[in-house]
Amino acid sequence: MADPYESFANAIITTAAKDYMAALKILKKSPANVNAKSTVTECERFFRSSWYAALTSMDSEFLIRRLREEALKK
Repeated sequence: MADPYESFANAIITTAAKDYMAALKILKKSPANVNAKSTVTECERFFRSSWYAALTSMDSEFLIRRLREEALKK
């Protein structure tokens, strides 16, 4: 059985990653979209926060780079 804390932490990070990628995709099509810009900024702030570091040992800059690459493909 999975550790409930770890499952919760993973769910938080997964949700932020999905929101981040969705906002990046919107910005690709509509660079002036204020809501998407705000979401990107908010997610990057979270990924670089001490709270994120408490949830996971994954390097935040690596995650941001990978999500950007994935979102901006095609």
